Amino acid sequence: MSATISPERKAEAPSISANVRGYAERVRGGDMGALPAVFGLVVLCTVFAVLRPSFLSAGNFANLLTQGAAVTVIAMGLVFVLLLGEIDLSAGFASGVCASILAILLTNQGLPWYVAVGAAILAGVVIGATLGSIVTKLGIPSFVVTLAAFLAFQGLVLLLIKGGTIIAIRDETILAVANKNLPPALGWGLLVAGVVAYAGLQLLRARKRAVRGLASDPISLIAVRVGALALLGGLAVYFLNVERSRNAAVVSLAGVPIVVPVIVVLLLIWTFVLRRTAFGRHLYAVGGNAEAARRAGINVDRMKISAFVICSSMAAVGGIIAASRASSVDPNTGGSNVLLYAVGAAVIGGTSLFGGKGRVLDAILGGTVVAVIENGMGLMGYSSGVKFMVTGSVLLLAAGVDALSRKRAAATGLR
Repeated sequence: MSATISPERKAEAPSISANVRGYAERVRGGDMGALPAVFGLVVLCTVFAVLRPSFLSAGNFANLLTQGAAVTVIAMGLVFVLLLGEIDLSAGFASGVCASILAILLTNQGLPWYVAVGAAILAGVVIGATLGSIVTKLGIPSFVVTLAAFLAFQGLVLLLIKGGTIIAIRDETILAVANKNLPPALGWGLLVAGVVAYAGLQLLRARKRAVRGLASDPISLIAVRVGALALLGGLAVYFLNVERSRNAAVVSLAGVPIVVPVIVVLLLIWTFVLRRTAFGRHLYAVGGNAEAARRAGINVDRMKISAFVICSSMAAVGGIIAASRASSVDPNTGGSNVLLYAVGAAVIGGTSLFGGKGRVLDAILGGTVVAVIENGMGLMGYSSGVKFMVTGSVLLLAAGVDALSRKRAAATGLR
């Protein structure tokens, strides 16, 4: 008697080795993802650690995280615009405008911090909606529109803070964002909560797929992911909880910088938006093929305006973090190399300049690479000129890898 196969038979979960082989095939097919950024980060950290052992000190680790925080947050917003194949060259000075509004309301007007923060973010929303509307409704290329805004916002910052005036920020809440640390126990508590939540979500997702008869990740692979997160997070919290002050009796510098959980929360929110909502799916669809998305019923103009709004809103948050770290706002806030580093961070992390491919996590990986280059070469005593040349070379390499991987993907039929 022959055995019959039930039509409701559940798909078997692929093994870890099968997942590894599948990932290797995707890489060979051109889907590099964040692999170049991770590889570059490992190489850079190894080189700087060998040449300058102080690079691995707890104090430098904490400084590296806070040093690149503002650029990373701005890059997170730029990912949404880049996903559409657009560009926002005004994000740097948009952050400066929003930071100036924050400082004026806090210092000159004496308003509470939450009112000033709300006004700064609202200004970012208005900026994004304006730029997005001009791009979509008038059909002017985003490069031209945002380049004009780059110049205009640079002038607006000078007008807001009256030329070369420096506006000091004294609000303790705002200053704490980039200059204070969490209590060590709270850092461990947040790590444990995060690892448990991640494990729960992974198991829940696997269970839902199994119930639907779909292939799901094996428990062993989930355990590896959770273990890796726990290990890396535990090492980070351990080193950050080491006392970094030379005189702890006067001031303690132990603990995770407050800006780190702020960035993690933003990462979780925007990752959920991109991966678990219709908005995120529509954004990828428009970035992949705008005309096909339009024919499918997606409001392309609305998606583009929304992307610019998110970009400028995140620029506002980045401006708040920059103002907190500097404890002031001046004509250079949001200027200099902020925009270049932010765009570079998104691209280096793996976000495609051609649209349709990218994650918010890419901005964090790329921002870390940029911060490591800046920090490590600073420890080695190199000038700003050398730093710019190295960062530019890394950006060009990342863009080249992106272009080559797209050609490879097209040749193998993965895109």
